[in-house]
Amino acid sequence: MRKRNRHISVWMNEQEYRHLKAQAGKAGLGIDPFIRTLVAGVQLRPRPPDTYAALLRELSAIGNNANQIAYWANAQKSISEADIRQAASLVREAWQLVKETL
Repeated sequence: MRKRNRHISVWMNEQEYRHLKAQAGKAGLGIDPFIRTLVAGVQLRPRPPDTYAALLRELSAIGNNANQIAYWANAQKSISEADIRQAASLVREAWQLVKETL
């Protein structure tokens, strides 16, 4: 037995249908779930690009490395210039990844 037992049919011209399909695709949904979500009053946003997940992983790894350098510097009560350069390099790498993705 179906969970949804009401069917609604709407006539559209080709332009309206293409627009609906494009909007649903941007949200990462099929047409039916897209319409149900809109009817429920949910504010939809475009689905983020797949590269965002990879960017978040890279930024997390860079952040972990920078934290390890900071932890080591605090434990030693000093830090070498090479360690400072390495930390600055990690921050520049993170910034470059963000710029390339956006």
